[in-house]
Amino acid sequence: ALLADRWAQGIGGSVWGLVVDHGLRGESGAEAGLTVARLRARGLATEVLQLDGLARGAGLAARARAARFQSLERACARAGIVHLLLGHHAADQAETVALRLLEGSGPAGLAGMAALVERREMRILRPLLGVPGGRLRAGLEEAGVGWIEDPSNRDPWARRNRLRLLRRDASGAGPVTRAAVEAARLRGEVRLAAEAGLAAWLAARAALRPVGFAVVSPGPMCADGVAALLRVVAGRSYPPAAAAVAGWAAAPRPATLGGAEIRAGGRLAPGHWLVLREAAAMAGAVVPGVCWDGRFRLVGGGLPAGVMLGPLGAAATGLRRLSPLPAAVLRTMPALWRDGLLFAVPHLGYGVNIDEYGAKLVFEPASPAAGAGFLPMRAGEIA
Repeated sequence: ALLADRWAQGIGGSVWGLVVDHGLRGESGAEAGLTVARLRARGLATEVLQLDGLARGAGLAARARAARFQSLERACARAGIVHLLLGHHAADQAETVALRLLEGSGPAGLAGMAALVERREMRILRPLLGVPGGRLRAGLEEAGVGWIEDPSNRDPWARRNRLRLLRRDASGAGPVTRAAVEAARLRGEVRLAAEAGLAAWLAARAALRPVGFAVVSPGPMCADGVAALLRVVAGRSYPPAAAAVAGWAAAPRPATLGGAEIRAGGRLAPGHWLVLREAAAMAGAVVPGVCWDGRFRLVGGGLPAGVMLGPLGAAATGLRRLSPLPAAVLRTMPALWRDGLLFAVPHLGYGVNIDEYGAKLVFEPASPAAGAGFLPMRAGEIA
């Protein structure tokens, strides 16, 4: 925060400090308050984001991380901030690579954390991935600023903490840490090139329709490209198993993979392949504002009470005359329901015109088929 503030002042900008209190320890509230006081004493506007509902148990680290990012994103959205700087340093990067190696991650995962990540409403920046934690602590000492060491970072039950102890590099400047960070950077360069190739393949061979399905032209298949389409169409954050996708790409055929269905294009796209949501795997209806099935969200407007967003499903049979799309696609389309009756199907122009209510139905998959490429640290940034 202090480094960011120094940089921002030099260009006429400002920094806003966000302190997340997970509420998992009795002392965390006081620690968050002390951190806020220290930052405000340096002239930084600061706010505490209190997380509720976290409980100890299986998957705590992943759940805490998801809740933390959600809270940070909401705070930035409220304030109209589009740049979120995180303090991950060299040891964090080395530990992330080690954890992914133990979990069997492929080359993409072993690139570690990206220096820049484009998200839907903001940009995440990690400018310190090559800086040892010891150097940051020395900077605080020179500035006469105290800090808090989270005692949970020493809990040997956490795998990341055990790896930290095994590395025996308290300063984060040792050869093992430096080697891991440099290896991540090199893998990141490879990943960046691969993602550029993936985007080019998708642009040339696939058409992703706003109704939520894709059309793929015939010819040799790129397994990574197919995996990306399956992930988007199924509304999932991760693609199906790589081996299954590679097997299909080597011998294209009708199949069901990872919550998506692949079938011949038929009259809609002769000689092509259709990638659509697996109807049996669709989620139930949700209230407006909540992302349905990991794919669609109903935003804005003052729709009548009781309206729900869910699958068109079997009701598609009576609406075939409104669209040239195959019945399998129609069944997976989003529809608005009220009191068990079909209220509107915006993509077919059926029922109530939601525009009159100021509402909008948005195709919002969990992650893009090909977004901004992975950005590794630049060479020479390891301090």
